[in-house]
Amino acid sequence: MSPVRLVIEGMTCAHCVRAVRNRLAATPGVEVADVQIGTADIRYDPSTVSTSEIQDAISDEGYTVDTISELAS
Repeated sequence: MSPVRLVIEGMTCAHCVRAVRNRLAATPGVEVADVQIGTADIRYDPSTVSTSEIQDAISDEGYTVDTISELAS
């Protein structure tokens, strides 16, 4: 599992946080560590899901991933 931080544009409230958390949690190969307004820390299995698929899942909720940064394991 690869730990990453997603910087997400368009999140402004608790509803946004819930929507992103739920969508990420429902994505196969993704484990959610933390979601706050503007960021999400996750671990993902690159053999199951790609970063572009993760970005698409967040986009489906109406938000945009600005950057993806690797975190220390």
